Amino acid sequence: MTDQLQSAPVATPPSTPPLLGPVALTTLLFGAFLPMLSFFIINVALPAIGSDLHANAGELQLVVGSYGIANATLLVVGGRLGDGFGRKRLFLAGLIGFTLMSLICAIAPTIGVLLAARVLQGAAAAAMTPQVLASISSLLAGEHRARAMAMFGVAGGSAAALGQILGGALVEADVFGLGWRAVFLVNVPVGLVALAAAVKLLPETRAVKAQRVDLVGAGLLALALVLLLLPLTEGRPLGWPAWTWVSLAATIPAVALLGVHQHRSEKAGTSPLIPPSVLRLRPMLIGLLLAVGFFTTFGGFMFVFALATQGEAGMSPLEGGLSLLPMSVGFLITSIYGPRLQQRYGAGLILRGWIVQSVGYAALAVVALTVWPDVTPWTLAVPMLIAGFGSGLVMVPLMGVVIGQVPATQAGLGSGILLTSQQTCLALGAATVGTAYLSLAGTSWGQGGALAAVALAITAISLLMTPVTHQLRAR
Repeated sequence: MTDQLQSAPVATPPSTPPLLGPVALTTLLFGAFLPMLSFFIINVALPAIGSDLHANAGELQLVVGSYGIANATLLVVGGRLGDGFGRKRLFLAGLIGFTLMSLICAIAPTIGVLLAARVLQGAAAAAMTPQVLASISSLLAGEHRARAMAMFGVAGGSAAALGQILGGALVEADVFGLGWRAVFLVNVPVGLVALAAAVKLLPETRAVKAQRVDLVGAGLLALALVLLLLPLTEGRPLGWPAWTWVSLAATIPAVALLGVHQHRSEKAGTSPLIPPSVLRLRPMLIGLLLAVGFFTTFGGFMFVFALATQGEAGMSPLEGGLSLLPMSVGFLITSIYGPRLQQRYGAGLILRGWIVQSVGYAALAVVALTVWPDVTPWTLAVPMLIAGFGSGLVMVPLMGVVIGQVPATQAGLGSGILLTSQQTCLALGAATVGTAYLSLAGTSWGQGGALAAVALAITAISLLMTPVTHQLRAR
């Protein structure tokens, strides 16, 4: 998703009336909402999926991670295909694929079918999501564009905040005996309505000069992620056989090969997937470090929290989802007011977010150590509210602050790299944090002690990120 913000579209030049009306813009924003919702809504349904499809813990991690890997590796490819073949066309193709794969996930008879459909669902989302920011940038100008960009952030934040609550409600309601399958099936009617509206309302745009699609780079990135994440998710339940260590070791040459290919591609002027020159920019390096710290821990926590609350704590899926309601409220508030606060505080807003988040997770660890397993949504409410408020203060302004310190000519490339790192780290979190939690939960620590350990680790990482964020403030 690198070039869509910087390439000049063949669209009507910015004029007084916006080229995207409210209904068309809302339709377009479903391209940001649905993929993020699908990532987070699944967490609370994982225990039910494991029971119904006889899946082990590693396979459940892959239900989350496989979607993220496919999405991360193809985001840039999707953006460049939209530039060349038409953004509306790619948006429609992605939406059709996403809706169809959601249906296949909902009727999957085995864990293997579900995992295959999740990979294709993530790929379809990667075709759809890049067209949202690209179309906004192409069709809107001035305050209309700024407002639409803010709404893009709100759409993603709302999906992350509401996903697990909706998932818990759907699993608990067990409408027509669907159980966990309803968390996928809910995408189908929404996708069909959005598809009908998009066909009628969305204008077509494309770049004047589309960039070459770096399929080799995308393939190498996918290879590196699979070599890393597959053994991390499957190693523990399988007893760490030899192939897992070989796979982990092979990650190093795979990453090195990707780096060499990207360097040569940029030197030859052939539009690499992840341009090394952009990675060398100081704000980008800091921003990537912050993104790794936040999205890895956030994705991992959402995964383990669902397992813990529905495990030893004995909560139902609905109770587990409601336990996240305070976090969702805090996150949603900052999603709405974050753009305004960002204008006032800049990177200082992210700095405050890390501190608030650390307080929330530390309080959660205290509750897990003292009350467990007799926790309820009420006993978790205060820590989760504080953690959610802090998480929103970090996530909402992160991209805007970082890209605001990158030269305008490289802003599109930078935003694509950050979004790719977001999806990569969400998948990485489910693998790494999830494996650490499951390893501890199987010992005398128990699930409560393991959850407290995860919360304290996130507290420490949050505090370590504060001096890094301070460096971002110095331009």
